[in-house]
Amino acid sequence: QVQLVESGGGLVQAGGSLRLSCAATGFTFSHYVMAWYRQAPGKERELVAVIASDNSTYYADSVKGRFTISRDNAKNTVYLQMNSLKPEATAVYYCNAKRPAEGNYWGQGTQVTVSS
Repeated sequence: QVQLVESGGGLVQAGGSLRLSCAATGFTFSHYVMAWYRQAPGKERELVAVIASDNSTYYADSVKGRFTISRDNAKNTVYLQMNSLKPEATAVYYCNAKRPAEGNYWGQGTQVTVSS
């Protein structure tokens, strides 16, 4: 059974940091592209960061230089280190695992709230 379980969200002041984790089970983690998305109230879900199986990364312009995505294939876990957080980062953050023609999985989300 495929599961993606996010953790690490919470309330933080602007300028602070949080580290999100996403633990994966039920599929071959190392073969999948892993990503973090977020959805703020009243807005569409948007891509935040991606890490491929070869550890290449992509970041949305809005987080570049402040967020870092990483993965530990031995622990089947992907991380999102978020520094210098801004109030506009307030959203539910979702973990995604994707491999074409094989699977596209989502976690349940973790709330991040940044107070000004």
